[in-house]
Amino acid sequence: MYMVMAGDRIKELRSHLKVSQQQFSKRIFISQSLLADIELDKQGVNERIIHLISTEFNVNKNWLIFGEGDIFYSEKPDIRLETVIDIFNQLDEELQDYLLSQAKFILKLKKERIDKIQN
Repeated sequence: MYMVMAGDRIKELRSHLKVSQQQFSKRIFISQSLLADIELDKQGVNERIIHLISTEFNVNKNWLIFGEGDIFYSEKPDIRLETVIDIFNQLDEELQDYLLSQAKFILKLKKERIDKIQN
C-alpha cells in the first residue's frame, strides 16, 4: 500500500466543490480530524482514500496523486460501479474480502466460458 501527500490538491478540490471538511470527510467515510491532518500534509492518503475521493467526486486519480491532468474526469463513472463501491464500503473487512473472492470466482468462470467457446 502506498501513501501520497496530496493535502493541497484535496484542499483545492474541496474549495472547488464548495464543501466543508465535515461534508467532504463524511462522504468519503473518514473523520474530519483525519481530513484536516491530510490537508496539512501531516498524514498521507492511501489507495483506499484516493479511490473513494475519485469515485465520490469524479476526480481524476492522476491529478489527485501527481497533480497532472484535469481535476475531474470528463464522464461520470457507471452508476452500477458506484453502487457496488457503496455496498462494498458498508461491509466490514471480512465481508469485503468475501465479496472480492466471489467477484474473482465469477471472473474466472467467465474466462473459462470464453475459453470453452473459442476451443
